[in-house]
Amino acid sequence: MNEPPPTAAPLRIVVADDNPVVRAGLTALLSTHADLAVVAEATNGQEAHEAARRHRPDVILLDVRMPGTDGITALPHLVRIAPVLMLTYSGESATVREALCRGAAGYLVHGEFTTDELVAAVRDIERGGRPPLTPTATAALARANAELPTAASNSPESLSQVQPDMGQSTSYRSRFRLSRREAEIMDLIASGMNNQQIAAACFISEKTVKNHINRIFAKLHSTSRGEAAAKWLGTAPGSHPGGVQW
Repeated sequence: MNEPPPTAAPLRIVVADDNPVVRAGLTALLSTHADLAVVAEATNGQEAHEAARRHRPDVILLDVRMPGTDGITALPHLVRIAPVLMLTYSGESATVREALCRGAAGYLVHGEFTTDELVAAVRDIERGGRPPLTPTATAALARANAELPTAASNSPESLSQVQPDMGQSTSYRSRFRLSRREAEIMDLIASGMNNQQIAAACFISEKTVKNHINRIFAKLHSTSRGEAAAKWLGTAPGSHPGGVQW
């Protein structure tokens, strides 16, 4: 594994996990690298949010199941501060998809990655690389995509707010003449996912995502993601002129 130059400023990391052994292990592991520094530990989502606000880290490692405020609930708030990498034993389909819909930059299941792979994932996420997914997460996401579950909101306004059920958007699929894939991508746009996250969730390239979005915008007579989402969710009646916004 290529180590970055020793003069590079260390990446500041917050580790959130209710298991003290896991926290200690991650802190010890990451601290062996000169370019990585664990600046705070947390035992639940609330503590993670407080630590993130205080330390302004570059990356947050977040467990799913924790007492009090869990990781999924805290996620929309944390992603406003720093990229979040889910690091957990939880690999259920709905959990993986909800985490990505709420803005997680990647999803690693314990036991499915090496030390070097974890370190590389932390560095890549801070640099805006492709979202890392371990095999269980990849398989779970594929199942979730096939089942088309309710999309979770990535809105920071509420810890538990969710978008209307996808059953509602299914009727809009017929109304706007969207294909199944276009409807799926529109659901993900409405849930708050960016192009990179949609590409990872659908196992397609970002260029393909943009091509789909161009066709979606044309069918919805929309020129921005917000306008398209409002029409898709039935909260806005019309469109406005202007250039396409990514």
